Amino acid sequence: MLRVRLKIREACIALAVALTAVLSFPEIPAAVELGVGADSGLPVPRFVSLKPARVNVRGGPTKDHDVTWIYTRSGLPVEVTAESDNWRRIRDWEGSEGWVYHSLLSGRRTAVVTSRNKDELVPLLSDADAGGAVVARLEAGVQASVKRCSGKWCRIIGEGFDGWISQERLWGVYPNEKVE
Repeated sequence: MLRVRLKIREACIALAVALTAVLSFPEIPAAVELGVGADSGLPVPRFVSLKPARVNVRGGPTKDHDVTWIYTRSGLPVEVTAESDNWRRIRDWEGSEGWVYHSLLSGRRTAVVTSRNKDELVPLLSDADAGGAVVARLEAGVQASVKRCSGKWCRIIGEGFDGWISQERLWGVYPNEKVE
């Protein structure tokens, strides 16, 4: 019985120490860069876009690895999650990951419109304000160029549209991120 009490006491002390350590750190803002790529010197993770219309995605960071799928959409936003020499591990807006050669990526910022449910149309506004006039309604999956973001609103441009959208409705920019 004494052994059980000692084990419980040790567990409570360990939990208290862990909670104290976690609670003593200040809150980290969402847009903080978590690291710097050893090969590029650029932040990792970061958003970029695909340069050509055809990009082979491999299972690992060499040409010896099999092509696992092929992107056929130039300008698609992807997130660089790791670097290995001249290779970048990327993730797309659907969560698929793989490795691509660095020269197939562009620093040009693009984004994909997201919605809360599949049939919802997302309003594109004339101003960076919830009271702005609706200039278009976009489906989930629509791709656009990101011109700038304030941390709450982004101005995006695409085929047949130009306006402001709530930043939380885009995959391709981080929450609270400012883009100039």
